[in-house]
Amino acid sequence: MTVVLYPGSFDPIHNGHVEIVETASRLFDRVVVAAMRNPQKGEPLFSLADRQELIEASLHHLGNVEVTMFSSLVVDLAREIGADFIVKGLRAVSDFESELQMAQMNRSISGVDTLFIPSASGNSFLASRLIREIARFGGDVTNMVPGPVAERLGGLPSA
Repeated sequence: MTVVLYPGSFDPIHNGHVEIVETASRLFDRVVVAAMRNPQKGEPLFSLADRQELIEASLHHLGNVEVTMFSSLVVDLAREIGADFIVKGLRAVSDFESELQMAQMNRSISGVDTLFIPSASGNSFLASRLIREIARFGGDVTNMVPGPVAERLGGLPSA
């Protein structure tokens, strides 16, 4: 049984994330999606509890996917869940540069390898930080996020 960990902030989860999880769920026996609070990404739009609820609702159609929250090193969580690999999505060359460095660091300190899954070109422009900004100003992001997220974002007050 091959277990993979897909970590990220997922604030909010968007269609690009869903695409990566769907691909991973076809390739591997068990996919654990793990959301964390990333202080480098500024003020979160959703709490961790809200993110967990939205991720679960957005991925409920995938029977081999679990959702968890964490506040430790990714490699510690990978070890804890028995992950064979860490999975990361790639949108552009700039993602590869930063993710490669992280993958090499993770392998160095834990021995866990990272596998990269490229997003389809239709989702390659999606970024949670841009979706947060558009949503905070009342813009329409319904075609960029799963239904449960679009519903929740519809109730956000405009900036």
